[in-house]
Amino acid sequence: MKTRTRQSLSPVELERRRLQAAALFEQGMRSVRVAEALGVTRQAVSVWHRAWREGGVEALRSKGTGNNAYLSDEQKQELYGLLKAGPTAFGWKDQRWTLARVGALIEERFKVRYEISGVWYLLDRMGWPWQVPKVRAEEAIAARRTETRPAVSHPRRSQPPEGGSASRTRPTPG
Repeated sequence: MKTRTRQSLSPVELERRRLQAAALFEQGMRSVRVAEALGVTRQAVSVWHRAWREGGVEALRSKGTGNNAYLSDEQKQELYGLLKAGPTAFGWKDQRWTLARVGALIEERFKVRYEISGVWYLLDRMGWPWQVPKVRAEEAIAARRTETRPAVSHPRRSQPPEGGSASRTRPTPG
């Protein structure tokens, strides 16, 4: 039988599995057997068992994602438009959207707080392009063209003595 991963299970299915674990705990089944029966890791069952001991079945019920946990599709479209306006429209002096800046914008505008990694995933799912701003790239190219490099000057080695070795570590046969 193929085991489904956590990512492919809905929140309802995840809660149902935790509640099945609670029923098995109430029957006195050991955590190892619960893990085998439900096709989950022992570590997950250990966390569930601790929560069940401390708070009963209610501790294993879904807490829900909350109303402000994620942006709606409409909010994502609005965010996309805000990002297209550029960071200068929101008080930043350069043209770089950093993950921290996007996170601050989301929190200010939508009252939703994302971790930095969550901002990255959100932007990736929205299809926001990852690129260096055009002006910054053009500035770098112009600086590179005008940059003068120091002349490389390696002193030439002197010629080895007649019949000797050019190696500094190998003595001249004598």
